[in-house]
Amino acid sequence: MEILLWLVPAVVVTVAAMAWVSWVGRDGRGEVDRDVAVERLGKALAKELPAGTRRTAAPARDRSTGIAVRPSHGSAATSDGTRRAS
Repeated sequence: MEILLWLVPAVVVTVAAMAWVSWVGRDGRGEVDRDVAVERLGKALAKELPAGTRRTAAPARDRSTGIAVRPSHGSAATSDGTRRAS
């Protein structure tokens, strides 16, 4: 049983942290009325963006798998499997 005494400081710190987080995160601190929040959101969405804001689509994502693929040597063969004369 004495070997578990090293756990006591960790348990005390964990319980203290849990109590502090529950105290800080409790409801009722700085709560904004729903109507006021909706009004603020509406104003923010209606606001014009600055002229320098980029409105183009994001560049296409590179879908490379990292595997090197050699070009096919199909230029020497035709679709029916016969070779062309060079």
